[in-house]
Amino acid sequence: STDPQFFMLSTCFVLHISFQVILIQEQLSKNRIIIDTDKKGCVQASVTSSTEMTKSKTVIRMEKEKIYLYLNQFTSKVPIMVVLKAMGMESDQEVVQMIGRDPRYSELLLPSIEDCVKEAVHTQHQALEFLEQKVKKLPYSTPADKVRQNNFRPKCIYVAVMVRRIVEAILNKDAMDDKDYVGNKRLELSGQLLSLLFEDLFKTMNDEARKTIDTILAKPSRSSRFDISQFIVKDSITVGLERTLSTGNWDVKRFRMHRKGMTQVVARLSYIGTLGHMTKISPQFEKSRKVSGPRALQPSQWGMLCPCDTPEGEACGLVKNLALMTHVTTDDDEGPLISLCYSLGVEDLELLSGEELHMPNSYLIILNGLILGKHRRPQRFAKAMRKLRRAGKIGEFVSIFVNEKQHSVYIASDGGRVCRPLVIADKGVSRIKEHPYEGVEENANERTTHIEIEPFTILGIIAGLIPYPHHNQSPRNTYQCAMGKQAMGNIAYNQLCRMDTLIYLLVYPQRPLLTTRTIELVRFDKLGAGQNATVAVMSYSGYDIEDAIVMNKSSLDRGFGRCIVIKKMTAVSQKYENGTSDRILRPPREGYEAERMQILDDDGLAAPGEIIRPHDIYINKESPIVTRGPVTSPMGLSDSAYKPSRQTYKGPEGETPVVDRVALCSDRNNNLCIKFMIRHTRRPELGDKFSSRHGQKGVCGNIVQQEDFPFSERGICPDLIMNPHGFPSRMTVGKMIELLGGKAGVSCGRFHYGSAFGEPSGHADKVEAISETLVRHGFSYNGKDFIYSGITGEPLQAYIFMGPIYYQKLKHMVLDKMHARGSGPRVMITRQPTEGRSRNGGLRVGEMERDCLIAYGASMLIYERLMISSDPFEVQFLEELHRLAILGILPANISPKM
Repeated sequence: STDPQFFMLSTCFVLHISFQVILIQEQLSKNRIIIDTDKKGCVQASVTSSTEMTKSKTVIRMEKEKIYLYLNQFTSKVPIMVVLKAMGMESDQEVVQMIGRDPRYSELLLPSIEDCVKEAVHTQHQALEFLEQKVKKLPYSTPADKVRQNNFRPKCIYVAVMVRRIVEAILNKDAMDDKDYVGNKRLELSGQLLSLLFEDLFKTMNDEARKTIDTILAKPSRSSRFDISQFIVKDSITVGLERTLSTGNWDVKRFRMHRKGMTQVVARLSYIGTLGHMTKISPQFEKSRKVSGPRALQPSQWGMLCPCDTPEGEACGLVKNLALMTHVTTDDDEGPLISLCYSLGVEDLELLSGEELHMPNSYLIILNGLILGKHRRPQRFAKAMRKLRRAGKIGEFVSIFVNEKQHSVYIASDGGRVCRPLVIADKGVSRIKEHPYEGVEENANERTTHIEIEPFTILGIIAGLIPYPHHNQSPRNTYQCAMGKQAMGNIAYNQLCRMDTLIYLLVYPQRPLLTTRTIELVRFDKLGAGQNATVAVMSYSGYDIEDAIVMNKSSLDRGFGRCIVIKKMTAVSQKYENGTSDRILRPPREGYEAERMQILDDDGLAAPGEIIRPHDIYINKESPIVTRGPVTSPMGLSDSAYKPSRQTYKGPEGETPVVDRVALCSDRNNNLCIKFMIRHTRRPELGDKFSSRHGQKGVCGNIVQQEDFPFSERGICPDLIMNPHGFPSRMTVGKMIELLGGKAGVSCGRFHYGSAFGEPSGHADKVEAISETLVRHGFSYNGKDFIYSGITGEPLQAYIFMGPIYYQKLKHMVLDKMHARGSGPRVMITRQPTEGRSRNGGLRVGEMERDCLIAYGASMLIYERLMISSDPFEVQFLEELHRLAILGILPANISPKM
């Protein structure tokens, strides 16, 4: 796609003027046998069955050496042998053959067979009568899912396979399944979730229409002609979809689905943050559970999920992101695949006896959890299927896997599997001849079947921005993934026309000098979020302690780190039910309120380009006093029938924002809606937060005149000074190489690359090559320069490591956080100060602060803080009655006294 199209892309839904994104949902795969242990340590096999018609969960568990079946339809657990007998396998010998002739298997099965004899269940009829007592009596009967012509044989074989897997797991612990393995997970995309939602809403609409029509047709006499279209609720589907998308709560009772927080408002802080939001995967676990298993980095996540991009804190390792080249599959039709398998020599289950099922030379063929049959030559069968897939005869995302341990071949064509591309190799030689993969092919041998396309694709979009991430300590890359989303820059090509609630823009964004292949692939170089700053690594004054940054005032004057904050304010001119409506008046040019209305135009709205101050009125609106009852002439009300409802700007004191633009539109109720965009330009100040792309965050500690800044022999003055103590314990060697690469790039006029693991394939410049470039242009090979002190003018004792590094300005600015107050507003009920910066709240002296004051022995200060400053109030007191007075209601002849 062309550039402009690419940046307008979005998998979001517009709802009430806010963009929502449906997060990718992670779930355990359906229709698969999963062997694990329950809380008591009993081995169990569970299958969550999910078809168009039914959804159920079956668990077979071994408790005290006996095997039981658990199902929602039964009130209590059922012995497994009874279930098999009820499905027509009356012979115990056949059951043992089905599960396996190994004496160890029979030994473990013996208690269950004895249990069945104890219950006196020997025939199918007796078993069915036994089960009849256990079935839950539902208030309404549902027709049972018809098994094809009452043929329970496939079900028997499936249960037998489940029992066999349990027994194998008891004898050999390696046979247990790992729930956290990526192959056992499925990702639900927005399409699947919306189709479920639509199906539920559509069927509900049909049911309601059917009920209404039935009641009308049941009436004996009808005068009018029957018209079916009158009884269909027109917008029930629209309302349902909108409600679900705006709240994010999916309550689909039909499919027993109750989930919260499935949608989020799209993060539009930076372009890369928006892209990252689209690839975010929401977990199935609650975040509060302190489990380490699902949080750990699984080896199976290689190339599928990004190893770096996960939040810190309670959601760590649970919320994940897709890697760069992943693809999530959608459902493929099973019919053609089943017939293809049978034509490739799969023997049907109907024709096999229990004895033949687990012959050592034959493998079970399982398609999407359904057992099709068995095959005598599994490797040959798998080879044929792969050949057909590569020839394009079957879907390209059909997966074929031969499981030697379980003696089965798994074929998967269901949706939600995570895939990634690889280069096919024949005996270690790549099939792609045009672009030889030298870097990767060196390690290939005779047994190699596939070759990685590029190693940097194991990282996701956000981790792909980091240069030389393989030279950094791993948590630093994770920190950068969190901060990269908060970096200011460009958000889209149409950013100056957007009417978002809050927009942060950098005034002079640049593309990084040291780039990576991912940056070019996701077009981050077109919409950058940072600036290349010349950094000197040295200690300068004490203002650079603890990662603080000393900044050059002249750089700030030239626009380094300068940003624009645009906020939206809305006003609605309402229409009321009695026909009256709000009105917007021409502002008075003189009088007592004229000063607060200076920025208004003659149409009563703030004019673009005007400086707006706190308490300024930005819309001169009046509302009718009577909005409910009947009014004589709603359109021609007198002036006395209106009350002022002006809207004032409530910004912090001392700011000078500007009205950027004013837009008029109508909302869904056809009211006039007016939007004001307020723009404020900010230059970096003490306490603003900056970070490089290596998780090295720091605040601005001091701003120094350029005359006092150190300078190099060539007269180059750095933009920032960074303390060298930030390197040793953090081990961010990638930042040092970025400085060298950026310096070489500036010298020779070429963008250098630092892609992950890119040195062998040429996607990352080697340090030796960079050093050669530096030497060729008259610099030292190690990036150090000869520096003069700006204060004394004498050379410094040491050579200083200096060069360009890409720095990001983060959204955390002092202006938005600074808060203090003396006396101020109070809460009516408790008469204590309000809470929070937005309400101009007080600063609480809590229990710990109280302890400190006690330790100091500052008793009067404690007394003042806890007694005088916060809670006291004045009240009228009636001496004669010994009561508090209610003001305004005084008994006669009694005067109040304070």
